Amino acid sequence: MRILVLGGSEFAGRAVVAAALGRGWDVTVFNRGRHAAPAGVRSLRGDRTAPDGLAALAADDAEWDVVVDTWSAAPRAVRDAARLLRDRAGRYVYVSSCSVYTWAPPAGYGEDAPVVEGASADADQTDYARDKRGGELAALEAFGAERSLLVRAGLLLGPYENVGRLPWWLTRMARGGPVLAPGPRDLPLEYVDARDLAEWILHAARSGLSGPYNLMSPQGHTTMGELLEACARVTGGRAELRWTGPEVILAAGIAPWTELPVWVPPGSDMHDALHAADVSRAVAAGLRCRPVADTVADTWAWLRERGGTAPQRPGRPRPGLDPEVEARILAEGVPGTAP
Repeated sequence: MRILVLGGSEFAGRAVVAAALGRGWDVTVFNRGRHAAPAGVRSLRGDRTAPDGLAALAADDAEWDVVVDTWSAAPRAVRDAARLLRDRAGRYVYVSSCSVYTWAPPAGYGEDAPVVEGASADADQTDYARDKRGGELAALEAFGAERSLLVRAGLLLGPYENVGRLPWWLTRMARGGPVLAPGPRDLPLEYVDARDLAEWILHAARSGLSGPYNLMSPQGHTTMGELLEACARVTGGRAELRWTGPEVILAAGIAPWTELPVWVPPGSDMHDALHAADVSRAVAAGLRCRPVADTVADTWAWLRERGGTAPQRPGRPRPGLDPEVEARILAEGVPGTAP
């Protein structure tokens, strides 16, 4: 199989490249060249945001079985690439997001749930939800429904994460001492290891799948307790988890998801949207998710190789709780402690 990855040097795109190389596929990447490509990859250079930024891709005479695009900004960049490649590639895989669904989708929502309005393939950058939906529309416009695969990913974790959610928890656990652990411990989570996302994309592309797929683990694949306990264990066991009820955390003004990464309170719109999607379609189409302990251990090993500091994607705020706020909440006691 011949694959073109638009991007291919960070997180999800990097995982796709690694998985394709592992399968012996012929891999081309198109990006700005800010990060060195792995051995065996053919590289084309260009900036999709610049005038004539696709020149190197246009001048190349190669053809591909599948294109994988992870773009997250102005939809017109997806539009321009997809139009350029529609007669040179068999299938276009756009890595979208479950954020494209109209807020707030109910627990158990599937791929037929309503999507955001006002998105356009021709748009400049607006907001994340409409940008991702605009990217979907761009892929559909150029390749048609039968040759487009829309991967609506949820929370992405794993090595090379450049958002900082799991790295923050690992770094916090490594520091040791009492840790504000947001409960309840059995809160079900949905996420997908970027490597499992990549393997499913390649399987789906080779199988000729099309249409939208919610792409994350089944609900309850892990829990908040299993995730944080794995983080504490792999970093040396110096952290003491202080499980704290959501009412205490919210009353303290702590922001779910951002100040306490991954966590959102049970019964909330955010939890239904982020951790309660129906992923049966992807599971039936071959999605397999590795244990959370493996994702945590591999991410910690990668983070240590980097000296403990994860890369940070430009334009994304660093997640995490201020140590002084955490210490204050713990010192005040936790009457709402969760079991």
